Amino acid sequence: MKTPDYVYGPVPSRRLGLSLGVSPIPKKTCNYACVYCQLGRTDHMTNTRQNYFSVEDILDEAKAVIEGGTAFDVITIVGEGEPTLYADLGKLIRGLKRLSEKSVAVITNGALLYDERVQEALMGADLVLPSLDAADEGVFKRINRPHGSLKFDQVIEGLRVFSQRYKGQLWIEIMLVKGINDDEAALSGFKALLETLRYDRLYINTVVRPPAEPEVEAVDPEVMGRAVDILGGLPIDLLESNGFHSDIEDDREAVLSIIKRHPMNQFEIEAFLERRGCDEVKDVLNALRRDPLVATVLYKGYETFRMK
Repeated sequence: MKTPDYVYGPVPSRRLGLSLGVSPIPKKTCNYACVYCQLGRTDHMTNTRQNYFSVEDILDEAKAVIEGGTAFDVITIVGEGEPTLYADLGKLIRGLKRLSEKSVAVITNGALLYDERVQEALMGADLVLPSLDAADEGVFKRINRPHGSLKFDQVIEGLRVFSQRYKGQLWIEIMLVKGINDDEAALSGFKALLETLRYDRLYINTVVRPPAEPEVEAVDPEVMGRAVDILGGLPIDLLESNGFHSDIEDDREAVLSIIKRHPMNQFEIEAFLERRGCDEVKDVLNALRRDPLVATVLYKGYETFRMK
């Protein structure tokens, strides 16, 4: 099987189980440049929606993967950038729902929820998972580093309106970063904002994989516990996930197809290759280390691999 262009995985999601990913956006194309992003710094900053790829091509590829018998729990539109920048998002969602009875989820930074076209597109999804990383303009600019046309009040009002209109499952995620949005004032601000929203679940996360900026750190366990006490919700590090999957026969190409959208550390790669029956795990890892297109990041004592 050739390496897919738009569909990847399934990959393990601590919230969604085995997630069959669909990426309608080119690599690192986003309207945020979050300091914690696991994909690295945003290469193409834009707040203009367009059709980067043909929706028919994406759906044809998804159909081939699904009809091939790949097991998964949910189809997740997320990929390599901000999916709401894809102008035909609504058409893509409707097409994916025709291909499978499984739920279709969209993971978004939530920046464009003020746009009525984006709201309408997302109405067809079974789950929408927006981020909420700041409770004021200053922290918003510091942690999300948004496109210059985006204003905090506009983004929050968009989330508020969408939360009232949307009939599916709305799962909000807060990413806590040490020294930026983890003090008492920030947590109180989050609590006040959450009280104005309608949502079904709240997940509280912190930095796990190598972030875009090396000085970014995870919050301490005590801070995470305090956040849970104040905000409710579930700390995402308590969730478990299944393993990675790829139908690509070549072991190295299979790993590359995953880390293009979802970084993997050395232990995840080893476990993935061993489940596939690979006898040359060390050779594959060494090839990844030598690959000029792969970034090998030493983080918390282990190597994480992601595409440059």
